[in-house]
Amino acid sequence: MADRPEAVFSPGSYAELFADWARRPDAEPFAGGVEMIRRGGGHSPELPRAVISLERIEEMRRITRSERYLEIGAMARLSRIIELRKFAPGVLVRCLRGIAGPALRNMATIGGNACCRLDSAAALTALDAQYELRGAASSRWVNAARFQPESGPGALGPGEILSRIRVPLDNWDYSAHRKFSDEAPPAAGPSAGRSAVFLAKAQKGALEDIRIICKSGPRIWRDKDGEMLLIGKRLPLTRRMAASLVARWEAFLRGAESVDELSRKELVSFIEANAGQLAE
Repeated sequence: MADRPEAVFSPGSYAELFADWARRPDAEPFAGGVEMIRRGGGHSPELPRAVISLERIEEMRRITRSERYLEIGAMARLSRIIELRKFAPGVLVRCLRGIAGPALRNMATIGGNACCRLDSAAALTALDAQYELRGAASSRWVNAARFQPESGPGALGPGEILSRIRVPLDNWDYSAHRKFSDEAPPAAGPSAGRSAVFLAKAQKGALEDIRIICKSGPRIWRDKDGEMLLIGKRLPLTRRMAASLVARWEAFLRGAESVDELSRKELVSFIEANAGQLAE
């Protein structure tokens, strides 16, 4: 890494971006710069030898909303998404609002946050968001859960960028998000710490869908089999069903790598509190 990059590109379109990248394959795309500040210990950015700034690509800053989806350009600042309020999924807005302070949320982008698997990753995974990955000759969509799976390589290939995020606008009857205590210094930017999301919706008095996402560091966990056991059950759930869900998650997290005892207790407590909201 260099104190000052020897080459800085500022393309105004995707065509210019990939042309610049072809000339300097070692260049690193630059969004809000927050992760580079994190790598520099929270002081000055740790810059690569060549940088491609994405700031001038208007399409990457665009936010549009249809009846079914909210589409967010990867360069949209977190503060701008928070300002959407009721036009964006509430759990995503609450998640982004809990990231650091206003100054940093004005810098950080949703694409950078998602790529580094920071706070937004749990909410986007729970909402079943889709990520558009764009290369020089094509683009493709991948599910948020597949973007950076628990094991194996991530979906982002060489010469590709995350260009857009599509978030379904489902009507969730119950949603909760919690960001747990963070020991990282505030200057280091958004934390890759612990957080959790709980979503549930009902139809004709029965549980139509439930999604529980737990995040600790860069790792994200979801127990789809446990969710399937509850779908279709009458609401409110019995206390026994709620307790079974909590016990299943406690065992699940005990067997998960990199979950320390404090993280396990906090995550299980969150699930217990929210499962209780669905119970008798």
